[in-house]
Amino acid sequence: YFCRHGERWELQLKGSGKTPYSRNGDGRAVLRSSVREFLCSEAMHYLGIPTSRAASLVVSDDDVWRDQFYNGTIKKERGAIVLRLAKSWFRIGSLEILAHSGELDLLRRLLDFIIQEHFPSIAVNDSNRYLEFFSTVVTETANLISLWMSVGFAHGVCNTDNFSLLSITIDYGPFGFMDSYDPNFVPNTSDDERRYKIGNQANVGLFNLSKLLQALKPLLDPRQKQLASQILEGYGEHYYSRFTELFKTKLGLLGENENDNYLIAFLLKVSLLC
Repeated sequence: YFCRHGERWELQLKGSGKTPYSRNGDGRAVLRSSVREFLCSEAMHYLGIPTSRAASLVVSDDDVWRDQFYNGTIKKERGAIVLRLAKSWFRIGSLEILAHSGELDLLRRLLDFIIQEHFPSIAVNDSNRYLEFFSTVVTETANLISLWMSVGFAHGVCNTDNFSLLSITIDYGPFGFMDSYDPNFVPNTSDDERRYKIGNQANVGLFNLSKLLQALKPLLDPRQKQLASQILEGYGEHYYSRFTELFKTKLGLLGENENDNYLIAFLLKVSLLC
């Protein structure tokens, strides 16, 4: 942990080598992707978008072999290590894997720890704490993806293991910013099915939140499960409301007008045709 102005941050080294969770990977990172993460995470921070930060970047003497364009051409590249920071690195996948393996006691203990450490508005002894936690994550995930869309940012790999429980932008991989509006923009050359295209990010967010709910269900009673499903159903409305609010601000639209949404849709369509 790193303390600054009374805040506590978790440190993580990206590219330092294998860990017990590396699966078949070598745990290394190449210089080009490390520089991109350093620059983009700082840019996102100054754009006002919740994100991990980069504290340092060290070039490694190790040679790293990578197929950059996933076309079978493997090349030797210079390695690097990024020291990155976040309030927490817990992800939806952190809970999903425990529920999947039936480790419910550990799941409950981990959830209570996360709530106590990072969700101060939720009482740890409240019987509805997991429901309130889920409601907060749903709302803040919708807010985060709305912010991504407002600056034309495509994450590139929006699986449950890359979605933060604190709703911050983490794990910068094959991300990209649109040069011009295109809802089919895909920054990940390995995403042949275009699952993570920029226009699908909100839908993928909903999918990931449904996986979070599935992980939480063993800890919820029947009434809480029903309420949680209703909360999830409200995700789309919240996302659309926040998305509209951000775009109205960009256009300098004041107050409420029934034609505002039409104007936003029209301008995006015009941008697509240009």
